Amino acid sequence: MASSPSALRLTRLLTSAKTGSALRSNRAGVLTSPFSANVQTSNTNSNTNTNIRSFSSAVAPPVVQVEQHVNNSNSNSTRLPNNDRERNALYPSGEERSMAGVTASVRHDWTKSEIAEIYDLPFHELMYRAATVHRMYWNASEVQQCTLLSIKTGGCTEDCSYCSQSTRHKTFVKPEPTMKVQEVLRAAQAAKDAGSTRFCMGAAWRELGNKKNAFNHILDMVRGVNGMGLEVCCTLGMLNAEQAKQLKEAGLTAYNHNLDTSPEHYPKVITTRTYQDRLDTIANVRDAGISVCCGGILGLGEKEADRVGLLHVLATLPEHPESVPINALVTVEGTPLGDNEDIDRVEAFDMIRMIATARIVMPRSMVRLSAGRLSFSDAEQFLMFQAGANSIFNGEKLLTTANPEFDADMALFNKLGYVGKPAHQGPMVSPAEEQGIVVTKVEGSGRRSMEQAA
Repeated sequence: MASSPSALRLTRLLTSAKTGSALRSNRAGVLTSPFSANVQTSNTNSNTNTNIRSFSSAVAPPVVQVEQHVNNSNSNSTRLPNNDRERNALYPSGEERSMAGVTASVRHDWTKSEIAEIYDLPFHELMYRAATVHRMYWNASEVQQCTLLSIKTGGCTEDCSYCSQSTRHKTFVKPEPTMKVQEVLRAAQAAKDAGSTRFCMGAAWRELGNKKNAFNHILDMVRGVNGMGLEVCCTLGMLNAEQAKQLKEAGLTAYNHNLDTSPEHYPKVITTRTYQDRLDTIANVRDAGISVCCGGILGLGEKEADRVGLLHVLATLPEHPESVPINALVTVEGTPLGDNEDIDRVEAFDMIRMIATARIVMPRSMVRLSAGRLSFSDAEQFLMFQAGANSIFNGEKLLTTANPEFDADMALFNKLGYVGKPAHQGPMVSPAEEQGIVVTKVEGSGRRSMEQAA
């Protein structure tokens, strides 16, 4: 049977993704899902069905255009562009996807109340929605593996109340000089040999500032790691626009700069750097064309409203971060938070709820299961992957705290059936997208209505 023009259009879109070509469609698309016998498209009148819950009411009834697409290509051989901007450019603005009764879209106009409603869902419902959204946008069998190396340990002048590397806290960490370039490259090669595909370098200082010699060495490290075929990430504190530009030219893939918590709780954790300082660095990184890695930490004495507040800031940035690390605080004796017995330990369910909500409100971002993973069982980590995590840090240490070793992670991947994402290759196309997901394009000036079967 001959392929329809619609099928050929989608095939070209997916095929072009292999070369990074960004194609846009000015028409809406619907892929009928084989995974659900009763797939819903966007319903603009929530009063017509008492079992429908609307996350945001439409200001004006949108005009919805629908077109059928079918694609039968092999998901194992089809990959999207590695650059998140090129990847996102393949899809029209305002696209909504639906599968198995769940509807999702990439939005930047989330309200705190909308995110809180998702965060507060009954656990079983939250897990279902997050896992479904994850499968709409990602191949759930693929997990990115990253390695983090502290290239400059201790001696930081900041007063972050969770950090063992601050000079203001008496911890086991002693200041060390910046590592030599060749030392870092040997560590990067070992990480690559162990299966890692993104190598991240962290330095314990407030900002690069006028550290010209150190910065030149870091640029050499970035060039060297990139030359090995690894993706390169750095976390070096605050950056100005020129420094971000030089890192981009050296081959930096991504820059990590976490917001840590909500704007309201932040002053209780850190006083030597403002929230706006962090947002300015993120903007400099984004403007330089570097992928942004930005998330937060659970266990800082925050309330659930602060967790929602952090997600709200991330989900309303001009561009969602390429990756969103979710950390569970690993307490260190000698730090204010490590010595505070009134702060509750972060439980697996806290992490899962945060990961699931992040997956729903930022469906095209990678969600990284980061610090604290060693404290969770294999079964608990599996639930985190099911909730939407598709990236991890591996290796025996995260800066100064323990982390699962490579062999343990490989055994976990084998047990759960996961495969690692190759370096410098984009993620595999979601099997549901290739095999028949429902996608609707909503056109009109009113706010999109995201509706969900209760």
